[in-house]
Amino acid sequence: MPVKIKFLGGVRTVTGSSHLVTSEKSEVLLDAGLFQGRREEFYDINTSFSFNPRKVNALVLSHAHVDHCGNIPSLIKEGLRCKIYTTHATKDICRLMLEDSAKIQEEDIRYVNKINKRLGLPIRKVLYTSKDVANAAKRMHPLPYGKKTLITRNVFATLYNAGHILGSSIIVLDIDEGNTNVRIGYAVDLGRKNLPMLDNPQVPKGLDYLILESTYGNRIHAPIEEAKIKLKEVVNHTIARGGKILIPAFSLERTQEVIYLLNELCKEKSIAPIPIYVDSPLATEITDLFTFHTNYMNSRTSQAISQGESPFEFINLRFVEDQKESKSLNIDKRPMIIIAGSGMCESGRILHHLKNNIEDSRNTVLVVGYMARNTLGKKIVEKEKIVHIFGVECELNAEVVVMNSLSGHADKDDLVDFVSGCLPLKKIFLVHGDEDQAAVLLDTLSQAGLNVYMPYKDEEIELE
Repeated sequence: MPVKIKFLGGVRTVTGSSHLVTSEKSEVLLDAGLFQGRREEFYDINTSFSFNPRKVNALVLSHAHVDHCGNIPSLIKEGLRCKIYTTHATKDICRLMLEDSAKIQEEDIRYVNKINKRLGLPIRKVLYTSKDVANAAKRMHPLPYGKKTLITRNVFATLYNAGHILGSSIIVLDIDEGNTNVRIGYAVDLGRKNLPMLDNPQVPKGLDYLILESTYGNRIHAPIEEAKIKLKEVVNHTIARGGKILIPAFSLERTQEVIYLLNELCKEKSIAPIPIYVDSPLATEITDLFTFHTNYMNSRTSQAISQGESPFEFINLRFVEDQKESKSLNIDKRPMIIIAGSGMCESGRILHHLKNNIEDSRNTVLVVGYMARNTLGKKIVEKEKIVHIFGVECELNAEVVVMNSLSGHADKDDLVDFVSGCLPLKKIFLVHGDEDQAAVLLDTLSQAGLNVYMPYKDEEIELE
């Protein structure tokens, strides 16, 4: 039986990554991401599987972002019984991310069912609960980078540093097919060079096939060094107006990166020592894991932490403990920086801070991450004059500054450079990218004489 890849999700889009590799003796799942979209789509797609979870012999997880790990509890409910292999850092962070996902679903379903009951519509159920998350966590087995490990009867897995977030991996599968060996690389998501705290992505050699992300297949990022310069400018300009800087940030990685840069600016005395608040319980827990898993960071950061100079501990930084303290920040009129979840401004404590502060022209909303269409965050980026928060019309008078240079994804040049390091390759499959981004990368790589293909959802391809 030839080796096949079935592209289950994260295909021609950037959410819900999952791919099934099938050989004569085993089935291996690469990621089990949560599809994130409108409510009906979210429920239907995340509960429909075009494969049998009971037949999967191993699941290998690349990293702890919910669009890569978020549907693991659903698969376990549907009969997945295999071990889940990933790095130690990803295992620990994934537990927190899944618990948060379950909590958000429970809160959302309470709201939906309240409306459905009033309208006489069917009551909906959550995809999974905190109990299901605990069952998923028990199945996770950590692997170190670089160790070739037998995960099924005929498949070895090796994890390489992807340089995307803490503990993220490029997965390499070596499949023993008797007289032949098939070597598949999975670089979804791939980091960029020179990110704060992380080492650059490793480049695996000797691959036959490469499954590659294409999130920014038609974009060149601003240099990472610009992030610190722009952050300094935004903070100083806002302080001069007597305002607050509100930073909606993802709890995993982006929050820690912003803290890292603010710490450097404070040490250099490039900004005034104003209060800096991290107002996200999830971000607080994840930051603790960063200080624990120092071996996944670059030498400069890990050494600083070991010497008692953690970038996550400085005199004007405070992690907010409860809602009472969070609410008090809106009464406090001093200039300050508030970093809060969620990153796209759709839920979490950032909503309260926006509601209380965006009508004041002295304040700044600093956008440091991707904002999807139809989200409040996107409306703020587009500077809509009126935005709705908790059903209330608010005038957007605060300054809005977008800082894209902190992206943790490889851009077009990074992706092309990574592919060059992996050559020769029999074929490249482009996933995890909107069609317009992936199509440009496909054309670029094809013009270089490479065999490149953009699969469709649930398409199964037989490898040569």
